[in-house]
Amino acid sequence: MFGFSLQKLLVLAAIIAAVWYGFKFVGRLDRARKEGAREALKGRKRGGRATAPKADAAAEEMLRCDACGAYVVVRGATSCGRDDCPYPG
Repeated sequence: MFGFSLQKLLVLAAIIAAVWYGFKFVGRLDRARKEGAREALKGRKRGGRATAPKADAAAEEMLRCDACGAYVVVRGATSCGRDDCPYPG
């Protein structure tokens, strides 16, 4: 009468499971966001300032090569191979 089959029931179960786990995932993200905001607010109330995350120690400053347009590390920059490159090497 309604045309229930095993395949239709399995697809329905998969859709319900995907929606269920999707809502759980979104709930976890929202909870983590609210907790982070709450911690930042606590830091401000204690007299401190909310600080930005520290920069990665492995990050290096880079400059654009005038000759080729590629970005090179400021310290230890080497030539890109062009004759008009401003860096030695």
